[in-house]
Amino acid sequence: MSIENDLKPDKLKMRQAFERAANTYDAAAIIQREVSQRLLERLNYINLQPSRIVDVGAGTGISLAGLNQHYPTASIYALDIARPMLIEARQKQGWWQRLRRPVKLITGDAESLPLADASVDLLFSNLALQWCLDLEQTFSEFRRVLKPGGLLMFTTFGPDTLRELRSCWSQVDGYTHVNNFFDMHDIGDALVRNLFAEPVMDMELLTMTYKDVPSLMRDLKTIGAHNVTQGRSRNLTGKGRLQRVNAAYEQYRSDGVLPVSYEVVYGHAWMAEELSPQTVKVAFDGLKL
Repeated sequence: MSIENDLKPDKLKMRQAFERAANTYDAAAIIQREVSQRLLERLNYINLQPSRIVDVGAGTGISLAGLNQHYPTASIYALDIARPMLIEARQKQGWWQRLRRPVKLITGDAESLPLADASVDLLFSNLALQWCLDLEQTFSEFRRVLKPGGLLMFTTFGPDTLRELRSCWSQVDGYTHVNNFFDMHDIGDALVRNLFAEPVMDMELLTMTYKDVPSLMRDLKTIGAHNVTQGRSRNLTGKGRLQRVNAAYEQYRSDGVLPVSYEVVYGHAWMAEELSPQTVKVAFDGLKL
C-alpha cells in the first residue's frame, strides 16, 4: 500500500528537515514523548525477552531509556534516516552507559533496513511509519529482519491527525499543506498481507492546545514535521493566505485556546515461528491483484 504521488512525503526534503531539527526537536516533541511512554507501558503486558532490539525511527532517542529499563541485558540499536538526530540520541546517554552498554547507532531507512535477515527480536517504532512512502515495502523489510517469534511494536499517526489545520488550508488553496497518514484498518490489512501473526490494532485521539496558529506551525517546524509532501506549493506562503488560515481556525477556539487533534494508532504483531497454511491463505486472499 502506497500513498498517491501528491500526498507522498518527499524523502530528501523529509531527511533534510529532520537533520535541521535535530538540535530543537526535544523542546517541542511533547506528543512524541507522551505516545512513546504509552507504547513503552504496553511492553509490560508482552511476554518477550529480546536479546537484540532495534528502535526504528529513533530520532533523538526519546524511547531508548525506556527500552533500556525494560530490557537491561538486551543489545539496543537506534536507527534513523537523519544522522544528526542519532548524534543527539548518543549525547543523552550517560558516560557510564556509553562505556558499559552503549546504544548502537545506525543511519538507515525503514523501507530498506541495513540489517541482516532474521537478526532482530524486537522492532520498536514510535511515530515513524507515517514518513514511509510504501507501507507494504516497509512491512516486508520488517518481516525480513525479524527472527521467528520476534515482535513488531509501533505507533503511527492516523488520518484525523491535524484535521483542523488540514480543513482550514483546504479553504485557502488547492495545495497539500498537511502530511498524509495511513488508515488504521489499512495498516492492519498490510500486516496480514505480509504474513505477520496475531496483529492487534487500536487507536486513541489526543488533543493538544495552542494559543494561535503560528505557535502550532512553529512547533511543527521545530520537530521537522512540517509539510514535505510532493504536492506542496513550491512558492513562499503569502501573508494573506496565512491570515485566512488563522481566521478559519478561529471556528475551533474553545476556552481561549485552539485544539490540535492527533489520531494515534497503536499496533503490534508477531513474526510467526512457523507459517500455517491458514495464515498463508488469509494473507493471499487479502492481496489485491
